[in-house]
Amino acid sequence: MADTEPNAKRVKIAANATSAMESPGNGEISSSRIQKSRSWEDNHGVDDDAVREERIRRFIEDQQLLASQSIPTAATPYVMKTPKLPDAQRMKILVTGGAGFVGSHLVDKVMMQGHEVIVLDNFFTGNKKNIEHWVHHPNFSLVRHDVTQPILLEVDQIYHLACPASPPHYQYNPVKTIKTSTMGTLNMLGLAKRVKARMLLASTSEIYGDPTVHPQPESYWGNVNTLGPRACYDEGKRVAETMMYAYKNQNDVEVRVARIFNTFGPRMHPNDGRVVSNFIIQALQDKDITIYGDGSQTRSFQYVSDLVEGLVRLMNGDYDGPVNLGNPDEYSIKDFAEQIQVMTKSNSEIIFLPKVADDPSQREPDITTARRELKWKPEVHVKEGLRKAIDYFQSVLDHHGEIVPTGPEASKPKGK
Repeated sequence: MADTEPNAKRVKIAANATSAMESPGNGEISSSRIQKSRSWEDNHGVDDDAVREERIRRFIEDQQLLASQSIPTAATPYVMKTPKLPDAQRMKILVTGGAGFVGSHLVDKVMMQGHEVIVLDNFFTGNKKNIEHWVHHPNFSLVRHDVTQPILLEVDQIYHLACPASPPHYQYNPVKTIKTSTMGTLNMLGLAKRVKARMLLASTSEIYGDPTVHPQPESYWGNVNTLGPRACYDEGKRVAETMMYAYKNQNDVEVRVARIFNTFGPRMHPNDGRVVSNFIIQALQDKDITIYGDGSQTRSFQYVSDLVEGLVRLMNGDYDGPVNLGNPDEYSIKDFAEQIQVMTKSNSEIIFLPKVADDPSQREPDITTARRELKWKPEVHVKEGLRKAIDYFQSVLDHHGEIVPTGPEASKPKGK
């Protein structure tokens, strides 16, 4: 990231200029404002034409600045530059679920590559704060829309990320979760077929269920309870993958499938009920760190920037089989809680509660395919990522005050 202080001041000037020069209805220069300015200038002997020309010149410069970078916000207090690509290289990219945790980081990545981005989100778990730093950029568009309903757009690539990903959130409305994975994926595949766009599905390690093969390669078929509380998500993603390859084989749609393992980092919803967010929020507030089960179950955690890099490489590469994207560093849940306890210097106690139904006993990706086909592997060590995540959650607590973490029960996302 570039040094933000001079740019932040410049952006503030640009924003003020925009506010002063634009009418709220159609974006044209406000005649009433110019008339007031003209009267003041006439009374004080100011050259009317010269002043107006200077103001217009500065307005144009400020608009050009706004078209070359993001605007620092409270949620994203730094500047991201956007190069100007030739028309032949600039793509129109659709990101469903683009206001969510992973989606917003993906939006940052492709915006900084100079492409045009359309974010589609119904804001069930997404948050406008995650993308508000792009709203003034001419390459960025935001559409409030539910993917279970069709939409007509012209795009070159589709990153289909829309779907609640944390167990409490996807279990809150299991029928809607199934519809999002099935009807939503069908709608995006129909769009991809119509406009001949390449489509990437954000699938999940949950398709492996409670695995009997460890670590899990893409060739493993999984061990999933089709009737359990997690089935709405597990089975929804499994049928979404089936749809992807049906469209590939029958309609020649270009498809990519990423099986995403546990991911963490800034912009995670503090009430998503997942291990990283719950443990950090509890530790920072010196509340009991709750482990469901005896803590021997294992997980692998990757930092969000590594995942985004993998998604972009997969989308733009030639390999079209499923690809695991995750960090092979495996931790027991108990060890992970103790690590966070130490890093936050917390006085929290670790307590053990009854195990959650269908909670996998182990989860670790075999990333041989990603290494071979994408030349990809995680670059951010878990401890380094945790430091950044801890800083982020501390800032959320500083701004919002006390946060009560979400338990394992089905829960509607709370505001943050």
